[in-house]
Amino acid sequence: MTTVVLLPGMDGSGSLLDEFVAALPAGLKAVVVQYPPDRALDYRELEALARTALPTEHPFLLVGESFSGPIAISLAAAGPAGLRGVVLVCSFARSPVWVPRWIRPLIGLLPLWLVPLRIATAMLFGRSQSPALRARLRSAIANVRPTVWQARLEAVLSTDVTALLSKVRVPLLYLRAAHDRVVPRSALELISQFFPKLQVIELDCPHFLLQTKPAEAAAQVHAFAREVGIAF
Repeated sequence: MTTVVLLPGMDGSGSLLDEFVAALPAGLKAVVVQYPPDRALDYRELEALARTALPTEHPFLLVGESFSGPIAISLAAAGPAGLRGVVLVCSFARSPVWVPRWIRPLIGLLPLWLVPLRIATAMLFGRSQSPALRARLRSAIANVRPTVWQARLEAVLSTDVTALLSKVRVPLLYLRAAHDRVVPRSALELISQFFPKLQVIELDCPHFLLQTKPAEAAAQVHAFAREVGIAF
C-alpha cells in the first residue's frame, strides 16, 4: 500500500478534496491533513503538524495544494524516510505576490472571509463552478476564524523556501492550471530555476485544479507514482 499525503489549500479543511480522493486508484491510500480552523499557526507550526501525518513504515507521495506548497517543500527537504516524490498543485515556493515588508501586516488584516462568494468562485472555479461547489466553498470559508485567515495570508506573503529546493532529493511534479488567476506562471518558473528537473503537467482548468479536474489529476498522480518506482 502506498500513501498519498494531501496537504490542503488555504482553508485547511481538506473538505474540498473529496472528488480527487475518490478518483485515486485503489492502490493509493489518501491521508488528508487538516489544519485547525481556530488556531492561528504560521508555516513552521503547520509543517510540524503535517509531519505527524507522514507514514513511517511504507512509501508515500506528498501532495501540496496551493497554500501548502511551501510546507510540502520544507518536509521534502528534510528527507523523510519513505518519501518517493512530491506533487505541487498550483503552488509556489516564494510568495506569488510581492509587497514591501512594512505593508505586509496591513495586508494581513484584509478580510478575505468577506470576499463575495461570486468573486471567490469565479477566481477559483472559473466556468467549472456549480451550486454544490459553491456551497462547499462557502462552508469551508465560514468554518475558519478570521484571525486564522489573517495568519495564513501573512504566512503566504512572507514565505520563501526556494533555498530548500536544492535539498529535495526526490522527483518533483508540478500540476499547473492553464487558467490560474491566483498563482501566476512566474511561481512555476521560479521553482524550475531552483529545481531544473521539475516535471510540469498543465491542465485546462482554473486554480482549483483538484476540484475541477479530479479524475485527470488523479491519473497524473497515479502515473507519477509508477514513474518514481512505486508498485501497487
